[in-house]
Amino acid sequence: MKYSKQTQLALDRLDESLARLQGLIKKNQNSQALQFMDEELKERYEDLQHIITLSSTGNMGVRNVPNTGHL
Repeated sequence: MKYSKQTQLALDRLDESLARLQGLIKKNQNSQALQFMDEELKERYEDLQHIITLSSTGNMGVRNVPNTGHL
């Protein structure tokens, strides 16, 4: 449950950042858009990647118990 909330929050933040980037591009503010991509947008992608990486390194099952595989 915690993973899904964290993931959804990271996706929402990424979506907001992409919308902001689109606004900068529509206003023809290309230098600001490039700076935004190098800073904030990059950070949003890294946050999401970090959550995904952490979730794949743990060997925990659905109820946060060790995954024993096939019994």
